Amino acid sequence: MAGSPALLLLLALGLCCPGVRSQRYKMTAKFRDSSIKHPRVGQRLELECLAAKEDSGVFWIRLDKGGTLHFIVFISSLHRTTFEGNEKTSTRFEATKDSRFYRLVVKSFTPQDEGNYFCLMNSNQMLYFSPGQPAFFPVTTTAAPTTPAPTTQGGITEKDPCLKTLDPETNKEKELDFVCDIFIWVPLAGACLLLLIALAVTIVLCQQTRRRRCRCKR
Repeated sequence: MAGSPALLLLLALGLCCPGVRSQRYKMTAKFRDSSIKHPRVGQRLELECLAAKEDSGVFWIRLDKGGTLHFIVFISSLHRTTFEGNEKTSTRFEATKDSRFYRLVVKSFTPQDEGNYFCLMNSNQMLYFSPGQPAFFPVTTTAAPTTPAPTTQGGITEKDPCLKTLDPETNKEKELDFVCDIFIWVPLAGACLLLLIALAVTIVLCQQTRRRRCRCKR
């Protein structure tokens, strides 16, 4: 019996640490108006997330150009909203729920709102996330004076050997890994703390029961 609490603790830690990238439930985040490719300055931009389960509750977050994550709002299954700073409303955003659709509205789109928008769901200590929906202003190019391209002997244009193409899949995986780290450790720490408290109470009760039996034998 002395080793039972330790064994229970190891089993509980195994159950507390499921994989966070399971795709049992799929989620999507997109512009509500499918004709929109790039938002305009001052535009009212509406996004919607199709959640995996109607009773889940959804987080909306934004990944800016610098790679920083910004929490926007949590929409509960009871239609309640919690914005940054534990506020119920926001001057910049609106959030609603309609069946399995969790909608986010940027009231007036500005440069500080640019980024990739994700929706997340935490269910039974499993984290489910949508692909990112890019929301950036269209790139504008200005005419530049043409300069002759460098050439080698024979008129062949030289290529810069240092040019590299970024792998979008690698960047996306890094973004999702960072998001997962934020949302998995908080509920994990709470669950394991509760387990340790329960084990401590069980040990104390067992010791008290053993003492009572010893007294009765005398």
